[in-house]
Amino acid sequence: MKKIVKVVAAIIENAQEEILCALRSPLMTIPNMWEFPGGKVEADEDIFTALQREIQEELQCEIETKEIFNENVHEYETFIINLISIKCRIINGSPTPSEHSKLIWLKRNNLASLKWAPADIPAVEQLINEV
Repeated sequence: MKKIVKVVAAIIENAQEEILCALRSPLMTIPNMWEFPGGKVEADEDIFTALQREIQEELQCEIETKEIFNENVHEYETFIINLISIKCRIINGSPTPSEHSKLIWLKRNNLASLKWAPADIPAVEQLINEV
């Protein structure tokens, strides 16, 4: 049976209504695809604490978590991901990639131009259709 991995992802929007997109490095699983930054939820963490920790580790900045935006389950070849996307805003620092190849800010209507990791697509589509 495939392992189910609980993962949180940050939907970070700036003052210009652009959303932070992160390119997975060639060394990561699902390489060279775009995602919302975040990571695995540890056994003793709630989802909001896990996301704050992951963003601090991956992007060297602090976020304030707001509400759950999207939750979906996606089956990859070797594992199943339960991806919980949470709306956030940066409260301290500026995102700096440590694990990702690249970070960019994009308007909602340009999100579809990127090649997204399959598990992130439902949240991307929801963002594009959000008014």
